[in-house]
Amino acid sequence: FNAFKLCPIDNVKVVILGQDPYHEKGQAHGLAFSTPEGHPIPRSLKNIFKEIESEYNYPIPESGCLESWAKQGVFLLNTVLTVEEGNANSHSKCGWQTFTDNVIKILNNQDHPIVFLLWGKQAELKKELITNPNHLVLISAHPSPFSARRGFFGSNHFKLANEFLKENNLEEINWKIEDNRYGQQTLF
Repeated sequence: FNAFKLCPIDNVKVVILGQDPYHEKGQAHGLAFSTPEGHPIPRSLKNIFKEIESEYNYPIPESGCLESWAKQGVFLLNTVLTVEEGNANSHSKCGWQTFTDNVIKILNNQDHPIVFLLWGKQAELKKELITNPNHLVLISAHPSPFSARRGFFGSNHFKLANEFLKENNLEEINWKIEDNRYGQQTLF
């Protein structure tokens, strides 16, 4: 539940909706698409970083930890919050969607503008829950290696999200991930 801890509902500016947690041991840590420090970056997240690199010319980081995004107001939510180790999508029928649909409805009811990034068919199904005209919904293919070239790459979602935030007098998201794998401060 790190998504809720690091990004309280009242602070949400951007929602990135994932499917289910990474299913390899130690990869998931409660933020969609994110991995703990020191773990290899999964291919979907590498593709997210490639898109950010193409939009902002930021280097692809060595860390897949997205906590800095969450602390800025990016709510990294999976539609399913648990998974069996080694078995992707194994808890898709456990009822998590009822919970996460209600979270999306609560976010939809927020007065302040929110950007919803819906990547892939499962995320796109949630579009019907987002009816508030104050919000922006951006839809593309999923960033997985199987679909990223079918509309995720070149979507410019990160810049479009920031443009929307700026237009609504909200602080933009710094999408750059600083490589700080061991918690050391960079002094120069």
